[in-house]
Amino acid sequence: MIEALKPATITIRARERTAIMGSSGSGKSTLFHLVAGVDTPTSGHLSWPALGGRTSLRPGKIAIAFQSPSLVPFLSVAENIALPLFVLGRCREAHESSVGALAIFGLEELANKLPGELSGGQAQRVGLARAMASRPRLLLADEPTGQLDQATAQATIDVLVAWAQVNESGLIVATHDGAVAQRFDAVWRMEHGRLVGRSGGAS
Repeated sequence: MIEALKPATITIRARERTAIMGSSGSGKSTLFHLVAGVDTPTSGHLSWPALGGRTSLRPGKIAIAFQSPSLVPFLSVAENIALPLFVLGRCREAHESSVGALAIFGLEELANKLPGELSGGQAQRVGLARAMASRPRLLLADEPTGQLDQATAQATIDVLVAWAQVNESGLIVATHDGAVAQRFDAVWRMEHGRLVGRSGGAS
């Protein structure tokens, strides 16, 4: 059996902005999947005191923007972003929230395009917009700047941090980029599946 994550204790506070730093293969994505309730740990215990049980987390209370955006290929960009809202039964606000999430990134002109017509960077930001559209209590973003140039990456982090402040939501970003990590309140480092410590980020 492969041990993807070593035993660790971590607490994420409400409305805190946290970065998980580590190289590819260090276990960041596995940790994200556990925190989001996508995967179940084989040992140990996870709880979400402010959010309820694991089965009630997604897509309403916790949203995750995966490293690969995983957009539905036959739906338009706007329909992809609105999809979680339809799942939640919030159909009346789906279109407006979809357009609004795109506008946050200045990507309104992509609304009617199909995922196959997007660049990698555009698809990544559309994936973020989809996660943000339902205004979750906690947003997890896995390598959200991985396909972006430095200027666009910093602008994207600006958007995420501002969005979290306005919505009073927690924000956790997995990244290997130190320039991204330093924008956050707390930085956890991961090496070979082990969380090796927490430090302060943004002042």
